[in-house]
Amino acid sequence: MAESQPKKEYDALVVGHGPAGCSAALYLCRAGLSALIVGKDAGALERAEKIENFYGLAQPLSGPALVETGRRQCAALGATLREDEVISLEWLEAGGYRLELTTGGAVHARSVLLATGRAKRVPNIEGIQAFEGRGVSYCAVCDAFLYRGRSVAVLGGGEYARHEMEQLLPLARQVTLLTHGAEPEFDPPPEVEVQTGRVLRLQGAETLAGAELATGTTAPLDGLFVALGSASAGDLARKLGLRLNAGAIPVNESQETGLPGLYAAGDCTGAFAQVAFAVAQGARAGMEMAKNLRKG
Repeated sequence: MAESQPKKEYDALVVGHGPAGCSAALYLCRAGLSALIVGKDAGALERAEKIENFYGLAQPLSGPALVETGRRQCAALGATLREDEVISLEWLEAGGYRLELTTGGAVHARSVLLATGRAKRVPNIEGIQAFEGRGVSYCAVCDAFLYRGRSVAVLGGGEYARHEMEQLLPLARQVTLLTHGAEPEFDPPPEVEVQTGRVLRLQGAETLAGAELATGTTAPLDGLFVALGSASAGDLARKLGLRLNAGAIPVNESQETGLPGLYAAGDCTGAFAQVAFAVAQGARAGMEMAKNLRKG
């Protein structure tokens, strides 16, 4: 399906084009509001060969086929669709949110729905959770200033990691890219040291002091910024200062997160991982977003 080109301003941004995100977008578009849907893949549905337990299917559909059907339905109602990766989400003091995509440029919206599926698990590295807030961070935009003149590393090797690295370079004394066993997907600048060995454990006493690699070396560090893979809904929520509950984004009965105009729906909220639950939460979020956007 051909993509429409995004504008710079929308009533609503939907991060994730699965059942929850598209369900919300349908209600937003039918309410006469402008909506941009950003998604990269089918998430957990990418591996679903046959879906038979969802109401209204004349015959079983694969997960990717169901996602594509939802995308087409949203496009037919006027939503703008963008197959892209979100690398930054910021709340604006003047109101609304700013979203940055890997393809460059920024998009603004009055309200945002996070619906990218279940947040990624924290990588299986000894000590990573113990040092959260004491050297381990998930947001370079938020915390880079705290590490000015110090030695830091970015854990990851994709576009999300590149974005975090660029936030750190003007402030940190030394930036290292720890790819955790993979080759980087971009060419880091010459001042960035690249370590491709798997990270086994983090070291330190009260605060982070270093990362021990499977290669037998130890990288001395004051800070580690986790940016493996793509930014999930949980990562974006962390950037805005929200605390997760067992990896899930807490929401109220209206799918609100507690931040003005920010909602979450689907697996990222810890809901039962079924399409029917995601659609229901997305519909509720879309209706609530539309109601509040009309008030504003």
